[in-house]
Amino acid sequence: MKLPEKNQLKSAVCGEAERIAGELEKLSPLDLSALCAEKTALIVVDIVNGFVREGAMSSPRVEEIIPPVAEAMKCISELGGEILCFADCHEENATEFCSFPVHCLRGTSESELVTELRGLVPYTLVEKNSTNGFHEEKFRRWLGENSGLDSFIIVGDCTDICVMQFALSLRTWLNMADRQAEVYLPLDMVETYNAPVHNADFYNLAAVSLMQASGIRLVGGIKY
Repeated sequence: MKLPEKNQLKSAVCGEAERIAGELEKLSPLDLSALCAEKTALIVVDIVNGFVREGAMSSPRVEEIIPPVAEAMKCISELGGEILCFADCHEENATEFCSFPVHCLRGTSESELVTELRGLVPYTLVEKNSTNGFHEEKFRRWLGENSGLDSFIIVGDCTDICVMQFALSLRTWLNMADRQAEVYLPLDMVETYNAPVHNADFYNLAAVSLMQASGIRLVGGIKY
């Protein structure tokens, strides 16, 4: 790829960011009553202590999505939908630690769902040893056992890493299998972290824009 000059890059990035943000502000919520509840699944990605309240990968930004996610879990459960929760869970020698700081070790509180969600409603828990939960054997079995699902709602963190990787994998797998289903992403229920070389606002915009271009349906939230 050819790198543009800095001034040209700044102008292009600012303009594109403004365009994306403007489009996102216009998004309507997903009307849950328009879906068949028994064919709907809520996928909760990594709302665990290690990404929210403790450890090297925690971020207070994720706190903000916990209340709407809890409400979604309760409502979808009451309607008879499926709920699956991913939880990052690693051994001390995990290969992922070559790319990220040590986090969410098995047997520690970091690898547990936050208290607001843990045990809130019945759900399938899938521990994952990489950023992409789609690769976990337990999830693939669950996906096969729930072949009647036609709506997947993905929430959680981080928007540009675990959420995006899983959403794109699920969307492309559904395409490959010629399985008619929609993948939804409520913007008020996904979040990422801030770091010196990771501007959360920028990466949120970039990630959701890439997901939308790949067939994931962005919605402003959920209407119950």
